[in-house]
Amino acid sequence: MARESLRLPQNAPGDFFVDETCIDCDACRQIAPAIFRDHGGASSVRRQPGDPEEERRAMMALVACPTGSIGAPRSRPRRIGIEAFPERISENVYFCGFTSESSFGAWSWLIRRPAAEGGNVLVDSPRFAAPLVRALEEMGGVSTLFLTHRDDVADHARFADRFGCRRWLRAEDGGARIGVEEAWSGVDPVAIGPDLVAIPTPGHTRGHAVLSYRGAYLFTGDHLAWSPRRNRLTAFRDACWYSWKEQIESMKRLREWPFSWVLPGHGRVRHAPPDEMRASLEECIRWMESTP
Repeated sequence: MARESLRLPQNAPGDFFVDETCIDCDACRQIAPAIFRDHGGASSVRRQPGDPEEERRAMMALVACPTGSIGAPRSRPRRIGIEAFPERISENVYFCGFTSESSFGAWSWLIRRPAAEGGNVLVDSPRFAAPLVRALEEMGGVSTLFLTHRDDVADHARFADRFGCRRWLRAEDGGARIGVEEAWSGVDPVAIGPDLVAIPTPGHTRGHAVLSYRGAYLFTGDHLAWSPRRNRLTAFRDACWYSWKEQIESMKRLREWPFSWVLPGHGRVRHAPPDEMRASLEECIRWMESTP
């Protein structure tokens, strides 16, 4: 819980604030960009909410914050933030909120599917928070938990215990070591269910993988995201823990896969026509090849 005594001086005066425990994960700035800003190394309140929708977004950011670094008086109802998750993004795809400090605030996603199609899929693990768990139960539980890489496994074991879901994490990222049911390996894409293809993308980590759904949604973990500053798709050179060269080759292999959505663990979401996404991917690859 955020503490007023640790309130950052960069916050605008008013009820909402960010304190010194902020880890600069960017979640609040994505959820409520009108309210929160990056002042260099941490987030702070740019201005206080000015209408009910801004208040709802600010409370969603408070609920999603992995370190509880966002504060507001108890008179501000947390319920409006809690009940907003999972948040529908498009069709049957949802953002889970409730990010975890152990994965540095990485975003996780829910694909809601009928049991006849294999049931719901959770992509990367959120925090095992009681309100989220209840919401997932009401939406049909979790049948599959796809873990893009070792950084964002968070509370995977608790979700597996609760829902009996089958977990996927590549062997190269320690899948067998942490007890997942499908510690897969190899260089070839793997169909893990109807309209679901797991694609190896080593680079950020040795065993990183992305998940393609319906040839439209690409869940990219820490491999690929949208950069508003560069106005294109990008990779994270400073957070490449295994091999930049391998990540470039992995990026090139994504040319074979059409997509109109990029839904990352870190970085910004992007939705655009497939040909525009392909052009942006090519631009990203050119930039990567020119970056030592």
